[in-house]
Amino acid sequence: MSETASTWDAADHLHTQEDARLYLEACAEEDPGDGSLLRAALHDIARTGNMSQVAREAGMSRKGLYKTLSANCNPTLATVMRITRALGMKVRITT
Repeated sequence: MSETASTWDAADHLHTQEDARLYLEACAEEDPGDGSLLRAALHDIARTGNMSQVAREAGMSRKGLYKTLSANCNPTLATVMRITRALGMKVRITT
């Protein structure tokens, strides 16, 4: 009997806004300090919805949104804030 492996995609498991929020919070807590995990989480969350709409609401093109959230990009805080708001979320800092 041969085994097959499939690729796991977080976006397949984010069904509600609460799922997305909890996922983003967990990724923010585990981020190594360079924002890479947070950026990847935003990419996963954006893919669960309408990328064109998220891009429009963030003030960028769909292609620009994909590029900004790609693994080889380092978006500015202002861009992350715009994307987060376009996803219907707010950034909060707590102790």
